[in-house]
Parts: sequence; structure tokens; C-alpha cells
Amino acid sequence: MGKQTALYQKHLDAGARMIDFAGWDMPINYGSQIEEHNQVRQHAGVFDVSHMTVVDISGTQALDFLRHLLANDVARLGEVGKALYSAMLNDEGGVIDDLIVYRLQQGYRLVVNCATRTKDLQWLERQSTGFEVSINERPELAILAVHGPESIERVCAVIPAEWTDRVRALGNFRGVELPGDWLIARTGYTGEKGLELIFPATEAPGLWDRLLGVGVKPVGLGARDTLRLEAGMNLYGHDMDESISPLAANMAQTIAWEPEDRDFIGRAAIAAHRELADQQQYPILTGLVLESRGVLREGQRVITDTGEGVITSGSFSPTLKHSIALARIPPNSTACQVELRGTLTPVRIVKPNFVRFGRKVFE
Repeated sequence: MGKQTALYQKHLDAGARMIDFAGWDMPINYGSQIEEHNQVRQHAGVFDVSHMTVVDISGTQALDFLRHLLANDVARLGEVGKALYSAMLNDEGGVIDDLIVYRLQQGYRLVVNCATRTKDLQWLERQSTGFEVSINERPELAILAVHGPESIERVCAVIPAEWTDRVRALGNFRGVELPGDWLIARTGYTGEKGLELIFPATEAPGLWDRLLGVGVKPVGLGARDTLRLEAGMNLYGHDMDESISPLAANMAQTIAWEPEDRDFIGRAAIAAHRELADQQQYPILTGLVLESRGVLREGQRVITDTGEGVITSGSFSPTLKHSIALARIPPNSTACQVELRGTLTPVRIVKPNFVRFGRKVFE
């Protein structure tokens, strides 16, 4: 038996099929993964993501520490409640983890992947030497993600009435701290409108019941994966890891090069990667579309007119009704085939973003 979130029994009560996920007992689905996927695209679904790791960073040098630690620049968080997406790099420019950082009234909050928890915490402690900071893991907090076109109204129906105006007013990558150690933010991993709620785990079962009582349906990790793939969002350990530069993972926009004197970890290495990319000599992460029969899967070989690559994530898209994938391939590729059961099958190269707000977004 693995670790369990505060909602473990609720998952069983809802008919979940549980699997081991990085040492946690988590729901893969509650029946039909495709129905759960469509529930998020069309209405509202709730994910228990309490297995993820919450870390609060405070102290007089918290800002300086995070500007050194992360490839993106937390100085861009000019006001309390703002959030940004960043990579945490090693000295070679590989991705130790990808994460969300929120600016709080007292410091900053990181939400990192559960599978990388141990190495992330060790890296944070090691890199904090010389900085006046406090690093505080928050295992007593739960995280629920509620996503879909009806999500905000459904959440507002079950939280205190005096919070709802502030929640409805949130823009993307904005959050609000609320009484009782609550944080509600417009962040997520599905390409749909939605909220992420971070709050005391003791309150999770009650909130879960209230959400289900207003028509929000539980959604497992299976649909979470197809939703994020349709949105072109990376999965750590698949589309990037410690051996992959963010420039080879469609994450160039998460690197803040200015100001030039900000010496973040991995800067020199990815500057060298950028020179190769500028010379069209560095691999890229792009989208692939297979509109004929067949399913694109991670690990399949990709043959392009400029060389070979590999699929890093692939699946059938419930929204588009055909297969899609993320693949790392040589730059300047214009024609592409994937080896499916020993046969080279033509696929289209598209921008690595397939669905937003329930609609196809590629040409």
C-alpha cells in the first residue's frame, strides 16, 4: 500500500480504479476515462492532486534565492497573488523539475511534482546555502483542481459567499489567499478554464462532497494525461528531465534572459544551447498529428526529412477523435513519418498545442 491523500476513501466510494503513482495510491479513472475527459471539456471535473508537493519559501532573501534557483524570474511577480511557470535547472541546463511559483503575502509558494519530491527538497536545501531563507514543506495541505467551462461557478457555489467576488475576478496565473490557510488560483494543467485550490487537508472530504453535490464529476489521472497532452503541456519524466534542456522541451518562454546579470543556475549551459538553436542545430519538441488509423505512443521512432527523433508523449485524443503526440525531432523538419508496428506511417508536424477551451487550435 502506498501513501494516501485525505480523499482516498472518497475515491473508493466513487468507484475509482486505484494505481500506484510515484508511491501514492491514486485514481486512474472512475469508470470511463473518455467520459471523464469530455466532462472537463464540456462541464466541470475535479482532480485530487494532493500528492503534489507544496513548499513555502520565506525570509529576507527569498526573492534573491528564487531568482538564483529558477530559470524564470520571480521578480516578474510584481504583486501578491501573481504566479508563473518555471523550470528548476541543474548546472548542465537539464530540467530538475518544472513547477508553479506563487507570490504570497509572506514569501513564495512552490508546487512541484510528487515523483521528484525528494531530490527537489534536497536541491532546495543545498542551493539555499548562503541565503537567509526558510524552506517549509506543507504536507498538511490538500490540492484540488476543478476545471472545465462551468468550473468557476461550481466552485463559487460551495465556498463562502464572501469569497466569490474575489475568485470570479481572478485572471490567469492569479491567485488569492483566503482565511483559514486557503489559496485559490487560476492555474491548471488541462487547457480549460479552471481553479486550483490549496487548503487544509482536513477540509478536503467535505469540499469534495459539496463539489459532487453541485454536479462536478471526479476525474482520474488517465483523463488528466489526455487533457494535458491535448493542451500541449509537458509531463516531467517524459517530455523533459535532467538530461533535457528547456530549449529542447518547448519551454524557451519560461527562461528570463533579462537582466543579463541575473546568474541563475544553468544559465551558462542553456546559453550555449541557445547558440546551437539559433544555428538550427538543436532538437525541438513539436506536435504530431495522425488523422488516419493508429495510435501514437511514447518511445516510437520518428523519421523526418532531416533526421530521426522520438515521441515523448502520445495518445488518442478524445476531443479530436484521432491520435496526437509530442515528439523531439531535428529542427527544420518538414516531412515526418512514425514507425507503427514496423510500418512507416506519415504524420503531420504542427505546433505543440492541439486543443484550447475545447476547440482545435492547429491548422
